[in-house]
Amino acid sequence: MIASRSRHAVSICAAVALAGCWAMEANAQSEMPTKPAQTKVKKASTATHKVAIQVTQNDKAVMDLALNNAGNIMEYYKGKGETAIVEIVAYGPGLHMLRSDTSPVKDRIAPMALESPNLRFSACVNTQTRQSKAEGKPVTLLSEAKLTPSGVVRLMELQKQGYAYIRP
Repeated sequence: MIASRSRHAVSICAAVALAGCWAMEANAQSEMPTKPAQTKVKKASTATHKVAIQVTQNDKAVMDLALNNAGNIMEYYKGKGETAIVEIVAYGPGLHMLRSDTSPVKDRIAPMALESPNLRFSACVNTQTRQSKAEGKPVTLLSEAKLTPSGVVRLMELQKQGYAYIRP
């Protein structure tokens, strides 16, 4: 009978010990910090790329290259879901790019400006004034051109604002 009671006592002790182990394990797990489920959400890109393109030559090939560069930049970042702001600054002989009477690329400028609201054209007032005086008549610009007092200063300001500088 003693042996039977001893076996019974051992069984009870073993059961209590097992229950205690399970309880300790459950308690330890409940105290462990749980990691929240991580889901990968693709965030919409908010990157904005800013580029200033200088045109200072009265050369159709240079003007076409500047327009091609602007179009390629805008298209590239549009494809990535990002924004690009491009400003073409024309001064010196390059002002012919934005003149309504002498621009060899005026047929490209209007459609590009309509297609890309982040494409800007800046025309130097200093150059416009000098050309008007030299030619003895007012120099008119394309409607897409916005006047800036000085083309070279405008480029400096844009670079200070974080614009990349390109000269085709």
